Amino acid sequence: EGSGNVDASGNFSIEVLRSALLNQYGLSLPNIRQQGIGDQIEVTEIEGFICNREAHWFAIRKINGRFWNLNSTKERPELISHFHLAAEIEGLQNSGYSVFCVVKNLPAYCTTSAGRERGLPQYWWKESDLVEGKTQAITGATDPWKDVGSGMRLDGSSTRASSGGASSGSTNGGGYGMTEDEQLQMALAASMENYTEAPPVAVKSFQVKPEPAVSEPGAVRIQFRLPNNSGRVVRRFLDTEPVGSVYAFVQQSAPPPPGKSTLELKFGFPPTDLLPHQDATIGETKLSGESIQGRYV
Repeated sequence: EGSGNVDASGNFSIEVLRSALLNQYGLSLPNIRQQGIGDQIEVTEIEGFICNREAHWFAIRKINGRFWNLNSTKERPELISHFHLAAEIEGLQNSGYSVFCVVKNLPAYCTTSAGRERGLPQYWWKESDLVEGKTQAITGATDPWKDVGSGMRLDGSSTRASSGGASSGSTNGGGYGMTEDEQLQMALAASMENYTEAPPVAVKSFQVKPEPAVSEPGAVRIQFRLPNNSGRVVRRFLDTEPVGSVYAFVQQSAPPPPGKSTLELKFGFPPTDLLPHQDATIGETKLSGESIQGRYV
C-alpha cells in the first residue's frame, strides 16, 4: 500500500519485473530504445523482449532458434522471421509500446513433460504445426498421442527422446521422435530427389526512381545488408515498382568488385532468391518491412 510500483488494479511496474529478474537470474532488463541497445547489437541476437502499453504486457522470445510472439490477445503464438523481427519491434514502438529486452542468458524454456503441468494443456502448442501454419494445430489438450506410452524405434532409441514442451520434431515423413540432425538429413535427401538444375536467369536493366516520401501512398520500407561489407541501409520504394528496381538500387549503392559481376539478393527465412521475381512488383512479392541480403558472385 502506498507503493508507486503497483497500481489500484494490482498491475506491477517495470521496476518490479526488473528486480525479480535481477534477484532470481542476475538479468538486466533495459529499454531497447532509451539505452541504445538496438544500436549496439543485432536485434536477432537478443533472446527475449517484453512489450508494454498501458496495462497490457506480452513477450517475444527465441525458442529453438525461432522468434515467437506470445501475445495473449492472439489465438496462438505467432512466428516472426529473423528478417521481420526488427520491423516488428519498430512497429510496436511506433504504436506506443515500450519494449524492454534480455540480451542473453535467459532461463531455459520448458523441455520436460513435468514442466508442461505448470500451464493449462490448451496453451501448449505443437511447434511443428505452428511453423507449418496449420489451422488445426495440435495443443496439449487435443494431442491424440498424449496418453500413449513411449515406444522404441528400429535404432533402439525411444520415440519420446526428444519430446516434451513445445515439440521441435516434425510429424512429416515419419520425422516424429527424430533428432534435429536426423530431420535435417532427411530434408536434404528429400530436396535432392528428382532435382534438375534450372536454367540461369539474367538480371535485367531497371531504373532507380526517386525515393518516395514517407507519407506518399504505397510507400514501403526495405532494409538492405549491402554487398562488399558496405553496411546496412534503409530505403523507401513504392509497392508498385518492380523488384528489378531493388536490384538497380543495390548495384548503384554498392558497385561490383573486380572479377565479380553477378548480384545475388535474398530475403525471407529460409533465404529466397529474388531474381525470379524481378518483373513482379514489390507489393506482390511482399517485400515491405523485409531485410534483403546482397552479395556479388
